[in-house]
Amino acid sequence: MTEAGSTEGGAPTGRAARELLARADGLLEAARGVLADHTRAVGAVRTALDPLLDALVRKELSAIPVSRLKDVTEGRLRLGAVEQAGFTTVEQVYGAGRYELRQIPGVGAQTADQTLAAAGQIAHAVRDTVALRIDMDAPDDATTALVTALYRLVEAGPDVRRAVDGARRLATGLEPLLAAAGPARGRLRMVFTRREARARVLEAVASVRADVADAVERGLPPLFAQVSVDLLRDPGSEVAAWVDFELRSAEYYSLLAEMSGTGPDRDAAEGFLPSGIADRVRGLRLDDARLRVSLRGYQSFGARFALAQKRVILGDEMGLGKTVQAIAALAHLAARGETHFLVVCPASVLINWTREVRARSTLRPLPVHGPQRQEAFAEWRESGGVALTTFDALHTLPRAGESGVRPGMLVVDEAHYVKNPATRRARAVSGWSEGTEHVLFLTGTPMENRVEEFRSLVRHLQPELAPSVSTTHGVAGSHAFRRAVAPAYLRRNQQDVLTELPALVQVDEWEEFSEADQRAYHEAVAAGHFMRMRRAAYAHPATSAKLNRLRELIAEADDNGLKVVVFSYFREVLDTVRQSLGEGVFGPLSGSVPAARRQELIDGFAATDGHAVLLSQIQAGGIGLNMQAASVVILCEPQIKPTMEHQAVARAHRMGQIRTVQVHRLLATDSVDQRMLDILARKERLFDAYARRSDVAETTPDAVDVSDGSLARRIVEEEQQRLAAVADAASPEPSRSDTAGRTRGLPFGSGASPA
Repeated sequence: MTEAGSTEGGAPTGRAARELLARADGLLEAARGVLADHTRAVGAVRTALDPLLDALVRKELSAIPVSRLKDVTEGRLRLGAVEQAGFTTVEQVYGAGRYELRQIPGVGAQTADQTLAAAGQIAHAVRDTVALRIDMDAPDDATTALVTALYRLVEAGPDVRRAVDGARRLATGLEPLLAAAGPARGRLRMVFTRREARARVLEAVASVRADVADAVERGLPPLFAQVSVDLLRDPGSEVAAWVDFELRSAEYYSLLAEMSGTGPDRDAAEGFLPSGIADRVRGLRLDDARLRVSLRGYQSFGARFALAQKRVILGDEMGLGKTVQAIAALAHLAARGETHFLVVCPASVLINWTREVRARSTLRPLPVHGPQRQEAFAEWRESGGVALTTFDALHTLPRAGESGVRPGMLVVDEAHYVKNPATRRARAVSGWSEGTEHVLFLTGTPMENRVEEFRSLVRHLQPELAPSVSTTHGVAGSHAFRRAVAPAYLRRNQQDVLTELPALVQVDEWEEFSEADQRAYHEAVAAGHFMRMRRAAYAHPATSAKLNRLRELIAEADDNGLKVVVFSYFREVLDTVRQSLGEGVFGPLSGSVPAARRQELIDGFAATDGHAVLLSQIQAGGIGLNMQAASVVILCEPQIKPTMEHQAVARAHRMGQIRTVQVHRLLATDSVDQRMLDILARKERLFDAYARRSDVAETTPDAVDVSDGSLARRIVEEEQQRLAAVADAASPEPSRSDTAGRTRGLPFGSGASPA
């Protein structure tokens, strides 16, 4: 052995060993520094958060009568003396000390302790349920301190979790190894170390070398340095912290839920899956090395569900981040060596997918669309990445078997587009899904129509499961249905997992027809023209009752600096609204507007300082586009499909929204609007039973759908009969016109186009 160093038993010795141990000392110090910086940052958040949570708990306790303390002790607690002393709520008891209670005549030490313990148990239970909402429109010192403290952790981003996890593992493993390798730091110590002890020292040195090499390979030294800097970074000013909160509120709330322990109920976050499947999903560790975003607990579970079950439908309600869960699954597979991925989606969200993949991961998005799609596909086949294509373009590309490449995962967004197996888009998707190990369907409304259509989605994924999804399960109740599809289906709702989401206030704005409105409506009914009936309220803008109310709502929003999205099924109605509002209105978004231009309009709307108005056809804006800059949503008329309204509202009321969302639905009394709501009420309840809440008792799934044509025909017939009866009552002579029979030739298609 020379002083320059050599190896003995595979371990460096001499100078090489000393240099290695010195390097390991520095790495251990950096790991400890990250842990200390993170502990300080978390401590600052808790210092600001705890008083706010305590205030929420006390507010809840103040509404609980003191008599409920008996429930905690199963009636054994004597509260007569406490109540006589003026304690009426649990909050008053919780805020009292043992000494104060002991001063009450008839209250001994045991009663005082039991009373305080019971109040503490209730307070603990309440603390698990309260959710803090930060109101940026009314900031105070306490919430400003919290936002400022959270800023450091948010600014450091998802790297913090990786750095802290790496630092903990390194500190735990490296510290005892360095102690064991201590004699190798000096020549004389090694010379006088006995052979057996020397062997243990060299073994420890070899382990240190392996740990240091692994840390370097994982990029931990520069990661520790960067995260330590980020965790010490101040926002610069309180205003800067609030601005950052407005831009990234979802990340702030995600940290709050994690640190306060007030996240969603685990069963709800896991979609009420059977325990066997849930346990298997929990056992999979998600590799986030190629992810650039921190996932919420339910999002991590969703990504792991897709990976563990391999071929599934993720049916989360709008606004819960299905896209980022899919990207997390792709990133996991990429970290494990997969190179090619394929995403199929509507053209309207292709740009959004491109932006999300680039922003949320280190994966390379490659749009395969338009005139150059064959060249782009060839590039993807050679170089890999995430190929993004549309349903209409997919069938023009070589099939998986023909292309010579199998994607590591196929993701199909808005998968209900392929519910009909006879369509060209469904056949194209099937061609790629066959033989692909991991397939993920994303859709917020897989149960919108008949069970058979849902079954067709399952048939793409797990054909052996499809026969078990039958109307029999629907008759047996929704729980039976959920059990049948659990291996391939996961769904969570906003109210279950987004505890911080601001309130959604829905208001039906009922208006009386003006005389001109009434005439236009009667003419449409007499002609048996359903679509003209739906837009008759806007036929005469100068006297339109709905349009007048819409202007009032927008004026009120303008006064409060709020952004507004106006939805209608009809382009003609949106043109009328635009002319009525004048200049400065964004849109309308419609199916004829290219996807890139749609995103530009939404970006411009979001970037406007203060009030702005965006007009959109509900079909174009209700799918795949994020409009959370808006806090007021106006629906110009009710929709045939309840889920169309759900999707449109969810564009604004979704993760990242920071203000209460007001939804105003403009309705005309004694009209097609009222008939539609009456008929669709039952359809929506059935939809909720199978795709939204899954807790409504037995019914038949075949009743979930009411076809557009049959609904229109029924409403026209009812309105013709109603107006004929009104005319009969108003006239002494029989004047009923024979119009009821016209609905047999109902011009549902003629003039029914939304364009």
